[in-house]
Amino acid sequence: MKYFKLYLIAALLVVSCKTVQETTQIAKKVEVPVAQQDTRDIQGGMWIPSLLEGMNADEMAQLGMKMSINDIYDVNNSSLKDAIAHFGNGCTSEVISPNGLLLTNHHCGYGEIQSHSTIEHDYLKDGFWALSYEEELPNEGASATFIKRIDDVTAEVFAGVSDDMDEAAKLKIINQNILKVNKASKKEAWQESYIKSFFKGNQYLLFVIEKFTDVRLVGAPPTSIGKFGADTDNWMWPRHTGDFSMFRIYADANNRPAKYSKDNVPYKPNHYLPISLDGVEENDFTLVFGFPGRTNEYLPAVGVNQIANVINPAKIEIRDTALKVVDSYMRKDPEIKIKYASKFASIANYWKKWIGESQGINNTNAIEKKRELEAEFSKIVKEKDLVGYSTLLSDFEKLYKEIESVSLARDYWIEVAYRNVELLSITFSLYQLEQAYLGGGNNAFEGNKAGVLASLQGKFKNYSAQVDKPVFEKLVALYAKKSPKEFLPSTMVNVDFSTLANNIYSTSKLTTFEGVEELFKGSSEEVIKKLNEDSAYIFGKELHNAFYKKIEPTYQQINLKLAAVQKKYMKALMDVFPNKRFFPDANSTLRVNYGMVKGYNPKDGVTYNTTTYLKGVMEKHKPGDYEFDVPQKLQDLYKSKDYGQYGENGKMPVNILTTNHMTGGNSGSPVVDANGNMIGLAFDTTWEGTMSDLHYDADIVRSIMVDVRYVLFIIDKYAGAKNLIEEMKLVHPKK
Repeated sequence: MKYFKLYLIAALLVVSCKTVQETTQIAKKVEVPVAQQDTRDIQGGMWIPSLLEGMNADEMAQLGMKMSINDIYDVNNSSLKDAIAHFGNGCTSEVISPNGLLLTNHHCGYGEIQSHSTIEHDYLKDGFWALSYEEELPNEGASATFIKRIDDVTAEVFAGVSDDMDEAAKLKIINQNILKVNKASKKEAWQESYIKSFFKGNQYLLFVIEKFTDVRLVGAPPTSIGKFGADTDNWMWPRHTGDFSMFRIYADANNRPAKYSKDNVPYKPNHYLPISLDGVEENDFTLVFGFPGRTNEYLPAVGVNQIANVINPAKIEIRDTALKVVDSYMRKDPEIKIKYASKFASIANYWKKWIGESQGINNTNAIEKKRELEAEFSKIVKEKDLVGYSTLLSDFEKLYKEIESVSLARDYWIEVAYRNVELLSITFSLYQLEQAYLGGGNNAFEGNKAGVLASLQGKFKNYSAQVDKPVFEKLVALYAKKSPKEFLPSTMVNVDFSTLANNIYSTSKLTTFEGVEELFKGSSEEVIKKLNEDSAYIFGKELHNAFYKKIEPTYQQINLKLAAVQKKYMKALMDVFPNKRFFPDANSTLRVNYGMVKGYNPKDGVTYNTTTYLKGVMEKHKPGDYEFDVPQKLQDLYKSKDYGQYGENGKMPVNILTTNHMTGGNSGSPVVDANGNMIGLAFDTTWEGTMSDLHYDADIVRSIMVDVRYVLFIIDKYAGAKNLIEEMKLVHPKK
């Protein structure tokens, strides 16, 4: 989405050149003697792996870590970072063998598993296991990206920026510098690099990467194991899910990234994770290494309140409505179930997360706690006469009030027109093509035409107009009723949406790929003319015009002001509270977070233990239920207690709880012990702790991991894929 990217860059890069030195100076003040701190105070946070020396190293040692910082991150020698790969653009994975064997979550590999599934060979239902390299399945579009080096380029990015410049001038120079620094960065011919901002634009880091695109499917349990509990258990505890899948990275003869080729060979990593067979105990040290997507830990109370009590409820209602429609069709038609499996899971994931997030924020009094901190902040600002910070909180109040209605309108467009009504999403792709034509003529049209067609062909592979039509009818009606009226196009006012849906889905050529191909015949002028005569495109175009001409400009105008206040507030917090811990919000870059194995008490009279067992899978078993059915072979293994070397005191551990601070993007992250051995595979957060993107509380935030021994048990005893076990390094660190 080109336009989103441009606006996002503009929002993130408004900076002040003097704040970098101040941030560095403040960071030095943060180092409180760790021995004086409660362990609850030294958990949480998503830390940059190249900057762990000092406070973080001391904290990890107090929690029980035995490794050195160089064991975690080292540019010149093998370290944990060399085993961690960004899987696609949204998950984490890790190398667990000297032959490039890659482990991630089942839900992270879901799209790849689904793409190889048919009615005859349903790998979602039956699982898939390659017993040789030759049986491994290639995946177009899949990738595994390793971080080779992290450099601080803040000074270079701020070169030529001064405080007396206006924000537009600063932004122009910063963007130019980013391009220049990135282009000049030292890297090998097969490597790439990118630059990202941290601490709300006060720091810039450059990442040198190696991106492998020949990534082949090796193994996946059936969804009855990999997605056991499905949407009912999602974000919940106790959990009993074997959420894993396996891939292999292939490289050229020089062990470098290469496009898929039958001549490629398994990748030889600089480091791969040994796997511990010793399990975990309460208070064991845990380190999670991965690519968390996004957090907003330093929002003011008014901002958190708006998210929890205004924005989230609107998005929840939209997705709840869509899910009910899609679910009704998936339950009746096996073909639709396969087509919509991945999409349904994607929609449901954040739907349930937002519900838990809002409840968690309100149940833990997070907003009130932020208000208490803000009261203390205001008191210190007044006492120390810090005039530059005196209006920050009132500025927030004014701007959040100003942005609320347009934020709602923006989210209605994103959730309805861009995400959940597929026909409108198709019209958006074509709208972008028309905008390219209007801006660049025939050359721009022809340059984008093939890419748009290829993208739409992929969409139509898993599309059903029969399902999409009632989703359209219900969501568009909801959009018209609930979105702020000042941002609605006239085509959404006083409309019978049932009649509208019948008309569009019976006349539009955009409900089939063949129809799209027919529209694309002819010159660019002819294609654009035919598009603008299509009923679905006419309706969608009005929505997209309203978004780009009214909603997005208004939103970004206010959001840029908010970003400037937030940046200043970030610095102010670190100035006013020099002894508090501050980490940069997650931004899909490589991070370390540390904690321990620990249960908790979510409510009065309820205690969550640290571990669940296979016994719990059998207790939840509902024959024939797509969420809780259990494969017969797994039932047989349970009855015979045939757990091999993976069991523990006659039981088979399945999932564990830790205090690690995670978010979307950490899915598939390895959980390692004090010595760097893998003990678990991260895949979820408890419902009560989903508010940790906005407010981390060590008393209640818990992350859910697959015990790695359950992964091995399924591979070995259930699947019989002993070839995979044999290439791993299994260890007994506690013995």
